[in-house]
Amino acid sequence: MLQLINLSKDFAGTPLFTNISWHLKKSERVALVGENGAGKSTLMRIIAGLTEATGGEIQFARGAKAAYLPQDGIVTTGRMLFHEARAAFGDLLAMEEELHRLGQELERLAHDSPEHEQLLHRYGELQEQFRHGGGYTMEAEIGTVLKGLGFSASDWHRDCGEFSGGWQMRIALARLLLQRPDVLLLDEPTNHLDIEARNWLEEYLCSYPGSVILVSHDRFFMDRVCSRIAEVWNHAISDYHCSYSRYLDQREERVSALREAKRIQDEEVEKAEDFIRRFRYQANKASLVQSRIKQLEKVERIVLPPERKRIRFHFPEGPKSGKTVMELRGLAKSYGSHTVLNRIDFTAEKGERIALVGHNGAGKSTLMSVLAGAEFQAGERIVGHNVVMDYFAQDQASVLDSGRTAYEELYADAPYAMVPRLRDILGAFLFSGDDIHKKVGVLSGGERNLLALAKMLLRPSNLLLMDEPTNHLDLFSKEVLLDALKGFDGTVVFVSHDRYFVNGLATRIVEVEGGKLENYYGDYEYYLEKREGIAATVSGPRPLAGNHSSPRIAEAQAAAPSPLPEKEDRKRGREEEKQRKREEQNLLKRLGEIEGEIGRTEKEIARLESEMNAPGFFDDPERGAEAGERHVALNQRLEELYREWEGLSG
Repeated sequence: MLQLINLSKDFAGTPLFTNISWHLKKSERVALVGENGAGKSTLMRIIAGLTEATGGEIQFARGAKAAYLPQDGIVTTGRMLFHEARAAFGDLLAMEEELHRLGQELERLAHDSPEHEQLLHRYGELQEQFRHGGGYTMEAEIGTVLKGLGFSASDWHRDCGEFSGGWQMRIALARLLLQRPDVLLLDEPTNHLDIEARNWLEEYLCSYPGSVILVSHDRFFMDRVCSRIAEVWNHAISDYHCSYSRYLDQREERVSALREAKRIQDEEVEKAEDFIRRFRYQANKASLVQSRIKQLEKVERIVLPPERKRIRFHFPEGPKSGKTVMELRGLAKSYGSHTVLNRIDFTAEKGERIALVGHNGAGKSTLMSVLAGAEFQAGERIVGHNVVMDYFAQDQASVLDSGRTAYEELYADAPYAMVPRLRDILGAFLFSGDDIHKKVGVLSGGERNLLALAKMLLRPSNLLLMDEPTNHLDLFSKEVLLDALKGFDGTVVFVSHDRYFVNGLATRIVEVEGGKLENYYGDYEYYLEKREGIAATVSGPRPLAGNHSSPRIAEAQAAAPSPLPEKEDRKRGREEEKQRKREEQNLLKRLGEIEGEIGRTEKEIARLESEMNAPGFFDDPERGAEAGERHVALNQRLEELYREWEGLSG
């Protein structure tokens, strides 16, 4: 499907990768991994034809095409969402237009004219191509993809320009998936997806007929989708035909074996060199010395890859806060007529690590902004005693000044006493040497996020509000951030769609749904179990092995309000959930009926078209007219079924 031959890429004389030879088979799903700045995105842009390589060539299978989804920066406007998605079917739309034109001409021409027979033959051929290409199912496919990525039916007729940045990326992803390129190149496709959409995308990619190359910092996602890992490291690519979790083990085994082989080789080389030094000038040993010299010249020296660079930092110790850090009472927040938070109560206690979860648009970022001090319409926001807050917004990295250097950006917000430490802080986040003079505008997404995190170390705080701090961070940086937050002695409220990160950090899960909050005092797996009803008899949280947060969980449970006053609300919620499930079952039943009728109608159309294309069929004008009327009626019915399917599937 794809082959890279001696591919190289330099930036200002500095090699990013050198003489890469690599291939991709049909239907393979490969994850590109490596540190930020290793060249993963650049390599995908070269494959997509958006960036030129310094040397080498790329060969595709005959007729194969690649399409690329970047990390960010795509904005679509001026067209309704449905029409934007439908534009992905350019070839089919051209066929549809020609079929319509041919149909009009056939109606105009006499049935016994020679031109009518030629047009009818062309109409039949084109209709078969249209059907085989999915022309009669493209609207159903659009509905499936838009729904899977989180768009509701009411969104279909909205202008794309009304959607925010995260939803813009979903629009771009939807269009790319609908195009079905032979090689699908996805750079951080899960960055703007909630957990439900991630799960759907996992299923979709697992059954994708083409080949997939993706970059992701979600290890759960890679384990589920990819069966091959390509590591971009030290100017080269190394292949591992396994899952990501197994790759971590295999890589460590490989590096350990390489170290051992190098140790043995170094010992042998040292012995040979010592022999040469000792006997170089002895005539009776001359032949042996020359033999050892030739042996050394033939030795292919083992070169160990350099150790991975890792960020290293800890949050500065802040002042001691009171037991209650933040409290919301009866708080309401609306945007126009849309109520996002409906008279909610929320309390954050000292030392808690609270994860806000829920689908995109449920109100997680709104709740986070209210906690940070944004305006609201009703209720109270009470800040606890001696609380010093720091807020990492969802778009924190994007508000950095792209015209400043990394050092200037940090210097602009630094207290006078911290100025001497700025280089040390930048070094802790891998900005060393000349890197501190890089313009923010040329930094990768991960580097910008690291710089935004570095700014949080300038002032001590005891309450961290963090909205998607893991976006664009590589897997190793996420691990270090996770360790730093575990070691933070203050309170953390955070949003993250990285399931591994949430499970490793949270001591309480707060689900934001329908304007209300629901508390689960435990880690993310505990939350999933409670939601699924698996742990209904468990009286307390079940921390994962190795999770040392249980004392804090117990403290949080002891401080939590009694659930008794909420009994009626929860009972009503259960009844509403039962009603919702009944409605969903009825909807799914009707959708199944419609899909069955669509299939039968399409088969009937195909059978009729086969008869109409048979030689001599239109020799009987009456039979030809009846067949034409039947064909029109079936296609009208098919359109009605698709319209009903679209209305229900939203």
